[in-house]
Amino acid sequence: MSQLINGFNAVRFFVSDLNRAVDFYGNTLGLQLSAHEESLYAVFQLPNVTVLVERVDPDDPEFKELVGRFTAVSFSTGDIRAAYDRLSAIGVRFEGPPEKQFWGGTLVHFHDPDDNVITLVQAPIAA
Repeated sequence: MSQLINGFNAVRFFVSDLNRAVDFYGNTLGLQLSAHEESLYAVFQLPNVTVLVERVDPDDPEFKELVGRFTAVSFSTGDIRAAYDRLSAIGVRFEGPPEKQFWGGTLVHFHDPDDNVITLVQAPIAA
């Protein structure tokens, strides 16, 4: 049987205010904006994945299920302490400081302007 799935394409974040989200994901987090359809969506490109930020109208029945939730999405960094310090200094809200995990890596959770919770992770350092 041939392989049906051959890679990872994109992650999606749902927001109420697209312009505010574009500023956060682009300017605050430093992601590279590659497309922007006013009031609908924005696309940011990382080397290994596309990040889609999509506006959901607050009157949409699914709004509360999509916006302001734990996303189960992790961004990686080579220096989690430096990323935490820099983002904290410019007002990004974290749930606490970075914590070493039993599997050897370090992670921390932060919030975007719509209260979506995103994880920042530093892989374990090989011995």
